[in-house]
Amino acid sequence: MNSKCSRTCVGCGQTRDKKSLIRIVRNTEGLILVDETGRMNGRGAYICPSVSCLESAFKKHGLERAFKTPVPKESLDSISEYIKAHST
Repeated sequence: MNSKCSRTCVGCGQTRDKKSLIRIVRNTEGLILVDETGRMNGRGAYICPSVSCLESAFKKHGLERAFKTPVPKESLDSISEYIKAHST
């Protein structure tokens, strides 16, 4: 696997192809949201499109660690809804 195209899931810790993961971004205004395009400006974190990885990321505070800031409940709810709608 080409290292430039792989990312690590904040839930399960597995390295996967960037296109098979969902990108979560903290934008310049500090909002944390799903980056459907994969090209938004800001700090990014990646998660597998599965509910189990989402639950693991919440339990291990993977998103908070990746963004170095607390993640608001509204953002967690929005991310959760998106992943549940797109889970594999």
